[in-house]
Amino acid sequence: MNGGGVGKPADPKEDPLLGLGSFEDFNTIDWIREKSKGRDRHQKISNKRKESLSALLLSISYAFSGWLLMLLVGLMSGAVAAGIDFMTRWLSDMKDGVCLTSFWSNHGHCCATSRQNTFLERERCPKWQSWSLLITGTSQGAFAYTVDYLMYMFWALLFAFLAVVLVRAFAPYARGSGIPEIKTILSGFRVRGYLGKGTLIIKTMALVLAVSSGLSLGKEGPLIHVACCCANILCHYFTKFRLNEAKRREALSAAVAVGLSVAFEAPIGGALFSLEDVTYYFSLKTLCRSFFAALVAVFTLHSINPSVSGHHGPFNVNFHAGWHPVELVPFILLGVFGGLWGALFIKANLAWCRTHNSTRLGRYPVIEVLLVTALTALLAFPNVYTRMSGEELISKLFDDCSLFNSSQLCGHQQPTNTSQTGTGKDVAQWPAEEGLRMASWQLALALPFKMITTIGTFGIKVPSGVFIPSMAVGAIAGRLLGVAMKQLAYYHHDWLLFRGWCSPRSECIAPALYAVVGATACLGGVTRVTVSLVVIMFELTGKREHVIPLMAAALTSKCVADIFGRVGIDEALIRLRGYPFLEPKVDLEHSSLAKDVMRPTKSDPDLVVLTQDGMTLGQVEALVTSTCFSGFPVVVSRQSKRLLGFVLRSDLLIAIDNARQWQKGVVSASQVLFRQHVPTQPPEAPPYILLRDILDLSPFTISDRTPMSITVDIFRKLGLRQCLVTRNRKLLGIITKKDTIKYMMQLANRDPNSHLK
Repeated sequence: MNGGGVGKPADPKEDPLLGLGSFEDFNTIDWIREKSKGRDRHQKISNKRKESLSALLLSISYAFSGWLLMLLVGLMSGAVAAGIDFMTRWLSDMKDGVCLTSFWSNHGHCCATSRQNTFLERERCPKWQSWSLLITGTSQGAFAYTVDYLMYMFWALLFAFLAVVLVRAFAPYARGSGIPEIKTILSGFRVRGYLGKGTLIIKTMALVLAVSSGLSLGKEGPLIHVACCCANILCHYFTKFRLNEAKRREALSAAVAVGLSVAFEAPIGGALFSLEDVTYYFSLKTLCRSFFAALVAVFTLHSINPSVSGHHGPFNVNFHAGWHPVELVPFILLGVFGGLWGALFIKANLAWCRTHNSTRLGRYPVIEVLLVTALTALLAFPNVYTRMSGEELISKLFDDCSLFNSSQLCGHQQPTNTSQTGTGKDVAQWPAEEGLRMASWQLALALPFKMITTIGTFGIKVPSGVFIPSMAVGAIAGRLLGVAMKQLAYYHHDWLLFRGWCSPRSECIAPALYAVVGATACLGGVTRVTVSLVVIMFELTGKREHVIPLMAAALTSKCVADIFGRVGIDEALIRLRGYPFLEPKVDLEHSSLAKDVMRPTKSDPDLVVLTQDGMTLGQVEALVTSTCFSGFPVVVSRQSKRLLGFVLRSDLLIAIDNARQWQKGVVSASQVLFRQHVPTQPPEAPPYILLRDILDLSPFTISDRTPMSITVDIFRKLGLRQCLVTRNRKLLGIITKKDTIKYMMQLANRDPNSHLK
């Protein structure tokens, strides 16, 4: 982002990748002023459109530049997401083997064109060979298994090593998901370089490598950061967005929707997610542009990447069974599990981040990433459901059983007498066989593994998202519960619970639906979003009748998780890292007044002000040089302290520079005037410098008796940078947005001067 200094890290030995500075290194923007600048520029261009053809064309291009920018953001983000998806699938499968006929093909593409596949072994084909078969000539036996095991760990460690080295050496901002930092930027703070070209390139490359390494992380959160980088880069080519920070944040809000849309192929849910969870200010115009950009991005993704065409999102959801009101009980239980998981994950992950940041391991991020990767790969390989990628695992859990599904999750005993089942084609009422029991045990072991590895992985120095791991945890729990309910209905269909709606001849329970509901609950427990999450899952399933179970699970999950804390993982990380973010979801319950928070306090020096007259140019320049404030109150005199207005530091410097260049006779002894009526000037005196035009005559002011609860709401809803405190038009002090955030931190017993770790 343009503007804003980048401070030095608190302790380079403690965190070598620390790129953000301390709390004071963030510069705020003034939403009201930026919006006013945008309106004035628009009005100026509109008034001149009748003067000439060029002015008319300029007015038209200015009016449509926002839509053109959204089109380019959608095209660029969709293309980048398609490349990430293709490379991730290819490198993830490379850990298991290689395609002989097409080196760049993943397992699915390689075997899709093979005509030698059998139904029961459709995933095996002569074109795709495992590393043991290539090296030893056989894929059977203990030695072949050991070779595959070692090759899996080799590729996992290689990919993780390359990812952390790229982030460490070239772009420290590329680590993590990026959502906490995006929320901080959208709230009105500047972070230089966080959305630059270098960050985009390294984030894209490192994200592919990190996901392909098999770590328990996803690419959905980082795709939001990638889309925002694309939007910020493209904003530099449009004057309307390059020169106005508020307009730029409108584009970034739309980019958040684009990032989540290409992650889940859900444009409606992406737009709602940006509105519900990330964006600080969201107008109707921004909503329309967000939806348009998301639509373009998803269309681009489908056009470039043929592997996603025809699927319900990235998980290929495939089930058709309905649900009965009785099943709301297990759905709500899944919501309770999701809320407990969300609370556990947030508390455990924050504790882990604090622990490893304060230990020797946290000082060596490369070793830390390699250790986590080695442990993950070592324990994941023996279990087929932990070995596969997160998206592949969720796809299998979301896939319902039919006669054309050879997965062990659909291992049911087929009855010899088809009259028992009616048609013989319905597998929902068949009893479990050995394959399903084995798969259930493997899933039961995979559940704690996924929970532990997700807690330990999220926060290491590689690009990482928590969406897919959380969904995987919920999908495993939901599928296990669905299988249990299914078998319970088969063996005890005469129970009152199943009587009348679930008979041996009907397909009444779909374990895949339980997996979808569980994934919704766990993701909602971690992120604390509800409406957009339900819409995203609805777009994935394409089934209107499943909305009620999804809503029940999402609301239950949020209610249960809120018992242990009202913030999601992103807000929790913002607090942990000390970002200057004024949380919109936290209510203030305190009786403090504005005079208790304003500066200067009794122990501080007097407030730095300018007077409407009586100050020379040299004095004004010395005052500006000796301070770093973004603006200065202007008073009638230092004795009366009667407020006249407020002048920005940037406007003052420009005006002084113009006066020295273009006004004759200006010297350091020249008088600087902010008053309307200019006094008579002696003939021998240097000329006055009139700065009334740059003075804001109506700065936002509050009384010193204003409750801080109202003051906090003013900063939240108006996006102010500062607010002047007065009593009977006499200036008493000033409250900045940072002062308000520090006050909120102190009430929450958090260190307001903490460094960003």
